[in-house]
Amino acid sequence: MEEHIVKILKVEEVTHDVRRFTVEKPAGYKFTPGQATEAAINKPELKNENRPFTFTGLNEWKDLEFTIKIYPERHGVTDELGNLKAEDELILHDVWGAISYKGPGVFIAGGAGVTPFIAIFRQLQKDNKLGGNRLIYSNKTEQDIILKEEFEKMLGNKFYNTLTREKNDMYDNRKIDESFLKENILDFNQNFYVCGPDQFVQDINGALMKLGAKPDSVTFEK
Repeated sequence: MEEHIVKILKVEEVTHDVRRFTVEKPAGYKFTPGQATEAAINKPELKNENRPFTFTGLNEWKDLEFTIKIYPERHGVTDELGNLKAEDELILHDVWGAISYKGPGVFIAGGAGVTPFIAIFRQLQKDNKLGGNRLIYSNKTEQDIILKEEFEKMLGNKFYNTLTREKNDMYDNRKIDESFLKENILDFNQNFYVCGPDQFVQDINGALMKLGAKPDSVTFEK
């Protein structure tokens, strides 16, 4: 397995618990939107603690970008990531990932599960191919919505949010389930892209199948 030691160039706050990391890009390092890598913090006690992180920038960019949710309560790698700053180092490994764009469709994300979709939408915007795509995004509260303004600018009314733990008249307040999908999607004979916590993905996939989606039209990370 390849190893690339790279410096963190910049750390920025995206939401109250999400950080954007800009890091050096190794020579010849390539990926497609939706792909990820295993990364570790380059410190003796953490360098073997690899975790998967999705690229949220574009392959053509000079540097790499990761948009990562920090979980202080877990006292693990992402908690340590929240303490990193410019000049600290990461160890990157091979590129992998099953979320690849197959054509216009409905993207359904839960929380930090939206991250594989960020680069996909950015690439589609660059290529002027956003038409026919929608993003349905579930979060606990409004402050948890990642890149809210950017998605609104890219997708307009094709960006639909629901909040499960906050009553807000500006947003839907329901869990994404079979009845929600039936109400909000007219055509189940199209592409679907699903990403989020394991149970979220399992539940959404099950609901889509019941509503007539074809198994080979639903893309998710296995």
